[in-house]
Amino acid sequence: MHLKEKARLATALLKKEYPDALCSLEEPEPFRLLVAVRLAAQCTDARVNLVTPALFARFPTPQALALADVQEVEEIIRSCGFFRTKAADLVAMSRQLCERHGGKVPERMEELTALQGVGRKSANLIRGDVFGLPAVVADTHLIRISNLLGLVNTKDPFKVEKQLEALLDPAESNDFCHRCVLHGRAVCVARRPACDRCVLNEVCDYAHPPVTA
Repeated sequence: MHLKEKARLATALLKKEYPDALCSLEEPEPFRLLVAVRLAAQCTDARVNLVTPALFARFPTPQALALADVQEVEEIIRSCGFFRTKAADLVAMSRQLCERHGGKVPERMEELTALQGVGRKSANLIRGDVFGLPAVVADTHLIRISNLLGLVNTKDPFKVEKQLEALLDPAESNDFCHRCVLHGRAVCVARRPACDRCVLNEVCDYAHPPVTA
């Protein structure tokens, strides 16, 4: 099966299984989502969702967080892990937003990744969820599932992003990534994928290894 056809079928199967392709971070406002994405690094989205209400009650805007005492931010986000680095990044990022973008979250990849603590994965999530642009968010679930399917053969996030960009329908790419996260948590779990109840079974190289000569 051609890779583009496999990508099309996988997209359709996941869309049927998970019609609501929603980001599990519960922050619809651009600045707050950007902060939540930074907090979510090496931390569960569920934990971030517990922490952000207190953080934004104290620092509701980029202007407020830009002037925050880093140690106070540390105390609020302590349970997210790596809290010292994240607190410093959030305060610096907020200052950059105020100084360079008038407190608004930018749209361009280059401007997003120039912000402290923002990498391509975070930038793509913002571009897709906030601005409605085609985006491939190369998180651990997407990387694992796309490799198992046989769509890619690399664990490098940048290479996965670029290879999937060439295979996925741009209009579906962002939702495909969200659905892979949902599927990776529910069925295609790391080290114990439940192939017997997986909607992607019919198009998956892991479930049905290709025959080689």
